[in-house]
Amino acid sequence: MIRTVTLATTFSALSLTARAQDKTIPPLPQQPILTLHAKGSQIYLCQRNENSYQWLFTAPAARLFNDAGNEVATHGDGPVWNYQDSSSIQGIVQVKVPSPDPASIPWLLLKAVNPARTGILTKVDFIRRSDTHGGIAPTTGCDECHADAVARVPYTATYTFYSAKP
Repeated sequence: MIRTVTLATTFSALSLTARAQDKTIPPLPQQPILTLHAKGSQIYLCQRNENSYQWLFTAPAARLFNDAGNEVATHGDGPVWNYQDSSSIQGIVQVKVPSPDPASIPWLLLKAVNPARTGILTKVDFIRRSDTHGGIAPTTGCDECHADAVARVPYTATYTFYSAKP
């Protein structure tokens, strides 16, 4: 008996395997509707925490680009994403896993909440941050003499926006 495997069957099996292995990929029937590439900073504040000082994350600040290299969105405190069509979305962290690169911020799966205005981001159910490079808190320079100092640590990442809506 000859068994025929279609491309769709193979893709479906690979997709299920990837989703099972990577907890930052949202569940089916979620599908990617937009992928953007971030260039920006993770912002940290030097604060006293119990008996020592440490860099505490305060906000992201990034510009987001499409595959053609055009800036089409921004990402900031909230966290919130604002797209060029004036739509926006906030995110709540659902899953956080270490980056494969230990010198980079974690990969995330966020639940999209509070869509605003009309546009592509109002269809989004989940946001995935992956392919991170950089952005981790400094390991030095935060002490009593530097209390309230701000560190802006460069990072890049891929943000993929998912929807179950057509």
